[in-house]
Amino acid sequence: MSADDRPPIEPSDPSPETEPLDDGAALADHPLTAVRLAKLEALRDRGIDPFPAGFVRTHLAAALHEQHDSLEAGAGSGATVTVAGRMMNVRSFGKLRFAVLRDSSETIQLFVSKAALGEEHFEVFELLDAGDWVGATGEVIKTKKGELSVKVTEIRLLAKALRPLPDKWHGLQDVERRYRQRYLDLAVNEQARSTALARATIVRSMRTTFESHGFLEVETPMLQVKPGGALARPFMTHHNALGIDMYLRIAPELYLKRLVVGGMERVFEINRNFRNEGIDATHNPEFTMLEAYQAYADYQDMIALVEETVMNAAAAVGVAELTYQGRSVDLGTPFDRVTMLGAVNGQLDLDIDYDMDIEELRSVATSHGVDVQPGWGTGRIVAELFEEHVEGTLWNPTFVLEYPIETSPLARNHRSLPHVTERFELIATGREMANAFTELNDPAEQRRRFESQAAARAAGDAEAHLIDDDYLMALEYGLPPTGGLGIGVDRIVMLLTDQASIREVVLFPHLRPEA
Repeated sequence: MSADDRPPIEPSDPSPETEPLDDGAALADHPLTAVRLAKLEALRDRGIDPFPAGFVRTHLAAALHEQHDSLEAGAGSGATVTVAGRMMNVRSFGKLRFAVLRDSSETIQLFVSKAALGEEHFEVFELLDAGDWVGATGEVIKTKKGELSVKVTEIRLLAKALRPLPDKWHGLQDVERRYRQRYLDLAVNEQARSTALARATIVRSMRTTFESHGFLEVETPMLQVKPGGALARPFMTHHNALGIDMYLRIAPELYLKRLVVGGMERVFEINRNFRNEGIDATHNPEFTMLEAYQAYADYQDMIALVEETVMNAAAAVGVAELTYQGRSVDLGTPFDRVTMLGAVNGQLDLDIDYDMDIEELRSVATSHGVDVQPGWGTGRIVAELFEEHVEGTLWNPTFVLEYPIETSPLARNHRSLPHVTERFELIATGREMANAFTELNDPAEQRRRFESQAAARAAGDAEAHLIDDDYLMALEYGLPPTGGLGIGVDRIVMLLTDQASIREVVLFPHLRPEA
């Protein structure tokens, strides 16, 4: 059998070197890594720097496939190229070697023959391992078995890998290890790379959507003297030079609205928020939000903008018919619309309202498993009933409208209904994806809301909003009618990439320390 008749090499084929290796072991103490250290010294003895600086590459693997996949089996292209990437495995057949080179775009096979490379350089190639970063020059050919390859005439080590990569047989079986050592996950897991690329595409689509509507991308402080814009527990730190406590922001909202006061009529920001709360499948202490504010708009305008943003992101990653965790999700527009109170009454077969006697409503809530806290009004109780019994049942994208004033300290009162605000959340697959409202721009009413939140905080609610006097002063200079929204980028990526855990879409999620 000729070498060209051998089956093509797959990037994840097992290698004898990929037996499990204790990460805590010294390199010289394990036979697998000791061999690599010996090769490292052998390379240096030959005058070869195993960690050189820089390399000039002419082509990515994907471009070579696009340009030359039409080659007939056994044919050469006449085109000489230089490629670079990580060598995923090596196979030996007498005086021939086959390797798979992976770069950021694709994989391509390296066809290494002693005749073409020369005896001296062929001996150097023998000192290379799967996992090494290499650069290779040669003609683009297609083997007799139809595998597009670079027939190598020159090869250069770019970085020696001193530890072997996991393979598809042993792999990264420990899920937490995948998250702690994301570099390994990306190196061997196609799904991890695909998700990372999809995330970048989704974020780019979101940015493009807002820019197409005339929004200006801005940056607001991560460190704030008073955290605001959401009901959440912040992280606190201390600024030594200023001698003051500061907080990692829980939301950029109040700063973005200050910009609208200043005349920047359409602004948005894609950036991190930080909340000192629990970690689970949908929560990470730091997460990415897109927040935007538009002068002269209201929550109905925000509904249209959120809908467009989600649909554009789905199209950008090629999602036409969405399945999430084995269940179909209807992305057809317009998305469904329900009111919070109507959804609670419908789901629980109740007939409650915000004018109901508070003790009677507390009894109803308690009978449905809600741990009603002292000081909660009817609005908070209805919201808790919704979160406990309704939110998780909303599978297809649904706008939930008319959130209570009590739980919406920054939203404008509904223009025609008592007790509620012009606020909505987008719920899909049972979780919040976006939050938006017509902004409250009456400074006196905003002060009353802040004071109510301060009372709740004094009573023990660590997530209640602080009074931000500077923001109130900004409102006194005049905030025009404004619509605002926040979209959870991580959760949209989870939805559109069919990932059940936020840890799959955040490259470096937070984890408990290893024991």
